[in-house]
Amino acid sequence: MDPAERAQAARARVPRIDPYGFERPEDFDYAAYEEFFSTYLVILTKRAIKWSKLLKGNGGVRKSVTVKRYVRKGIPLEHRARVWMAVSGAQARMDQSPGYYHRLLEGESSSSLDEAIRTDLNRTFPDNVMFRKTADPCLQKTLYNVLLAYGLHNPDVGYCQGMNFIAGYLILITKNEEESFWLLDALVGRILPGRLL
Repeated sequence: MDPAERAQAARARVPRIDPYGFERPEDFDYAAYEEFFSTYLVILTKRAIKWSKLLKGNGGVRKSVTVKRYVRKGIPLEHRARVWMAVSGAQARMDQSPGYYHRLLEGESSSSLDEAIRTDLNRTFPDNVMFRKTADPCLQKTLYNVLLAYGLHNPDVGYCQGMNFIAGYLILITKNEEESFWLLDALVGRILPGRLL
């Protein structure tokens, strides 16, 4: 098979949209990706098996040298939300505050906060099919809710340009609105130094 045929065959096998909902660019090298991924898949599978064994029946992720090593090598997509929630402290905060996120959304809003968030909604991941208004479901409402709740939760920070991308990525990983809020709180409120925001 010549290179052009190999590229065409790879293009037919590799999805145009990645697992997170991002469209691959027009000049994406499908053949190189397929070649790389065919060998890397073995590594990812071994890693996923190790994570599954570590998390099986554990009830949670406990900080240890093993967990640190595993995290540095990469957390498989299927375990990423659970591990992030545990190691960031977001799960503990969510468990300690049942209903808090929903109470924030049901409470009184701020028109300036609302306007700032809405300005950036359409700018968030324009190459992601899940954030387009035509998507079903469209993640823009979820993103709006997470950012609004966070702005109300932490009025000293409120909403800053760029938070939409952080929150959007958390939504793509967790596939859960409330978990995304608590992870955003962990990142912005406790993990990142205040001077970076």
